[in-house]
Amino acid sequence: MATLIIDAKEAIVGRVAAYVAKQAMLSNAVTVINTEKAVVSGTKRTTLEEAKRKKSMGVPRKGPFYSKLPDRYVRRIIRGMLPYKTPRGRAAYERITCLIGEPELEGEKIRVPGADATKLPNLKRLTIGRICEELGGKHYD
Repeated sequence: MATLIIDAKEAIVGRVAAYVAKQAMLSNAVTVINTEKAVVSGTKRTTLEEAKRKKSMGVPRKGPFYSKLPDRYVRRIIRGMLPYKTPRGRAAYERITCLIGEPELEGEKIRVPGADATKLPNLKRLTIGRICEELGGKHYD
């Protein structure tokens, strides 16, 4: 079982999440760092409207529950790409760790191939830290 350290700085969060989910299903422990600097493509208005819509859905005690913390927000995105209701998917989800910032970790940090946000055809993007800040979380920059 290998341990992967993935840097999500300036990377498209959906592509990072798909890669992390695949690696977790292959029995690899995965740590994602710099989650607050991951990027969602799209206009600011539509991206924030979607995030606020998801947060306000349903009865408050019954969910769905979306956190205002960037690391938990990204972990929830990854959970959507796993079969988390099965024992195998639950075990894969437990192997995933998301962290804010860049802590001292042993091992080589890798970037997800094809997930670089600088290759987007336009500048319409928003960081996860900014989305969480708009939802009421603390300032992450």
